[in-house]
Amino acid sequence: MTDRATTTSAPTVGGYPLWEVFVRAKRGLNHVHAGSVHAPDADTALQHARDVYTRRAEGVSLWVVPSAAIVASDPDGRDDWFGDSKPYRHPTFYTIPDEVGHL
Repeated sequence: MTDRATTTSAPTVGGYPLWEVFVRAKRGLNHVHAGSVHAPDADTALQHARDVYTRRAEGVSLWVVPSAAIVASDPDGRDDWFGDSKPYRHPTFYTIPDEVGHL
């Protein structure tokens, strides 16, 4: 594992940090990643996100998050994170008597 605190640096354009944009299309739905914007602060990032990703009033809620604040697992380390390290979750080693029938 790497020290994530030392590896997070925000990409910038013109000195403005990158913000990730999440849009919720309707009430009750999840926020979905829509894209990214560059902005000097959170309020401006929200305004840019609204202008770019909700042009036809298709959203009811926006989230903007500094890219540098997002921590993600490494896809190359998939087996370390999502491998089958808990075999007890899969009842493949249990024997079920025939009289039990279909479960």
